[in-house]
Amino acid sequence: MKDEELSGRLREAAEAHLPDRARMLARVERGMAGGRPAPRSVRPPRAVRPWLRVAGATAAVCGVLAAGAFAVTSAGDDARARGGPVASAPSPAPDSPAAKGPGGLPPEDGPLWTGGAVDPNSNPYWAQSNVTLRTTEPLTALTVELRVALTGGVNSTGSWRSLPEPDFTVSVNESGGYLVYRWTLRPGRTVPAGTHTFAGQYNHAEGDRDATGDYVTAHAVRASGGKAAVGDRFGRTR
Repeated sequence: MKDEELSGRLREAAEAHLPDRARMLARVERGMAGGRPAPRSVRPPRAVRPWLRVAGATAAVCGVLAAGAFAVTSAGDDARARGGPVASAPSPAPDSPAAKGPGGLPPEDGPLWTGGAVDPNSNPYWAQSNVTLRTTEPLTALTVELRVALTGGVNSTGSWRSLPEPDFTVSVNESGGYLVYRWTLRPGRTVPAGTHTFAGQYNHAEGDRDATGDYVTAHAVRASGGKAAVGDRFGRTR
């Protein structure tokens, strides 16, 4: 076969195998449409809801207040631990109404004096309120009343006095928001001159109990004639 004839046949074969450009583009487009992942939508940032802003502001304020309260409490505790002074309310003037006992009764009247204080052996669940009565002359009549404010969980667990038990009648009851202990000298008996103690015992809610609402009164008749009446509030500085 001549060279010219061979070259012509090769050229015809090559032209017969030329790719169909239109068909190729169509196949590429179909492949891209089928295999390409669909574009993801982008969610715009959500606006902060109003209640979340309020809650956040409230939490911030509470945090500031809590930090301030902790700082004040810590300062007081540190002062007590170091034995330093802790701020307290000023004591009333001796001749002012606030310095007198309940009902305007003075802590001292003639030969009679009384004072009330919580016993130092009291604990976070139980307490004893001590009443000290001092008289410089015998008494032929005497009534002592101890009133314990009915704060949380207060209920009586007993009472006692340093004077002879047969000389007194004793009652305990609730009245006007108080647990009332009453010791009354029996007719024909006498309280000698000296210092005497009356005590009421009671349970209370756990923790330190505030006794500033408690008070004691005493009414007496002197053997020499005349009456005397005194009173005192617990926790008051005289």
